[in-house]
Amino acid sequence: MSASISSSNISAAEEILTAGLQKAADKNVGMACSFSVEDLVVIDLLRNIAPQVTIFAIDTGRLHEETYGVAEALLQKYGLNIDWYLPQTEALQQLEREKGLFSFRESLENRHECCHIRKVEPLGRALAGRTGWITGQRRAQSTTRNGLEGIEVDEAHGGIIKINPLIDWDDERVWTYATDHRLPVNRLHSQGYPSIGCAPCTRAIKPGEDTRAGRWWWENPENKECGLHRR
Repeated sequence: MSASISSSNISAAEEILTAGLQKAADKNVGMACSFSVEDLVVIDLLRNIAPQVTIFAIDTGRLHEETYGVAEALLQKYGLNIDWYLPQTEALQQLEREKGLFSFRESLENRHECCHIRKVEPLGRALAGRTGWITGQRRAQSTTRNGLEGIEVDEAHGGIIKINPLIDWDDERVWTYATDHRLPVNRLHSQGYPSIGCAPCTRAIKPGEDTRAGRWWWENPENKECGLHRR
């Protein structure tokens, strides 16, 4: 095993998962999967710890083809059943009729509106009735995530338990694990996309840029969240 992904690193993530599941009463807990490399690592860890955890994903209608390819590869690798949640048709049609297809680039308010319809509202349905959810968030990803804890009470979603097992992992640890375990990572990662969201809102980054510089690149760093992880 590589020195950069020691057994202690994996054990710490597994301990967070186990403790978080216990705090959530180990009942109806779901893993939110955006098919990032971090999410693939967490899913692989869950296969050994808690295979009963359901996996859900949000199809915004604007994901990259390569992202759908990762979803299909996961089905083949693990035999997963992925619960997909889509935007409400009426709200999405109204947005596009009234403001067009790219209103999110006109203002932060418009971008938040688009994210709410395509991501936040579907997440609310995905979390309804759950006692907890699991994410692949890491502190090193951006300034907006510096304060993450391994186990949190998610007040924004009714006080359910939120579990972030990879909070202290850096990029090297994540990628070493993914390589060692032959995870089906998104092809866009090798093309300069460290963080992948909707296609119109994601670009490759330049050398030396922040990991999330390619997300909503026309906005200030402190605004680069979509509302899924309200704090």
